[in-house]
Amino acid sequence: MFGICHLSTIPVRSIPADTAEMVTQLLLGELFEVLQTRGSWDLIHISADGYEGWIDNKQYLPLQLEEFELIHQQSQVVSTELINFSTGNQGDILLVPFGSNLPFYANNTFRIGDNTYAFAGQTRLTDKKFLNSEIQETARKLLNVPYLWGGRSPLGMDCSGFVQLVYKVYGKDLPRDAQQQATIGETIDFLNEAVPGDLAFFDNEDGRIIHVGLLLAPDLVIHASGQVRTDFIDHQGIYNPELGRYSHKLRLIKRLLS
Repeated sequence: MFGICHLSTIPVRSIPADTAEMVTQLLLGELFEVLQTRGSWDLIHISADGYEGWIDNKQYLPLQLEEFELIHQQSQVVSTELINFSTGNQGDILLVPFGSNLPFYANNTFRIGDNTYAFAGQTRLTDKKFLNSEIQETARKLLNVPYLWGGRSPLGMDCSGFVQLVYKVYGKDLPRDAQQQATIGETIDFLNEAVPGDLAFFDNEDGRIIHVGLLLAPDLVIHASGQVRTDFIDHQGIYNPELGRYSHKLRLIKRLLS
């Protein structure tokens, strides 16, 4: 069985319980496969990044394989408004967060199941060509979003969720976690060779990647730490002026966009 998120966000949890850790979120319009059911909980495999976790099976719309494939094969249109509200054909109001997929988008409407929603906000076709400099503007839209472990929405996001969401707008489906993201792309040897959109990864004392940020310039990074914020970066890492010290130790730089 397959499904689509028809709500603004759905929490995806580590085990089938409301009190369990939220490991990620599904956003409106995102697709997944159901792997197993345990009571009112379904274990899912998320189509875009392969992440697996448990969701409440009252919180999604089931799809048959044919409709799942039809949506999956479409050119993807995403919302680039921070928050938008759409009115359905039955008069209901749907909150549409940044990065939501808008299936069957045409003439300022999209459709999920039997419901068609009017949408007047800004969108982007993810396979449209772009300049790396455009990523700066997109990333800055999310400034001051609060940090939330497992979050991927404008109401709260973690460091890898932030990077994943920005890259999604440009048609690049990244893995969910920073450690996974660090395994792909081209390694950039020197910070002064970085361009907007390159990713900087940071490790702990054990050498484990624990943080990621998006470079706006060779000396400036935007990342989720307490909130989405910009900080200066050098070869040692991120310097936090409020703390008066380096908050993250630089491990490597990767280029994932050509």
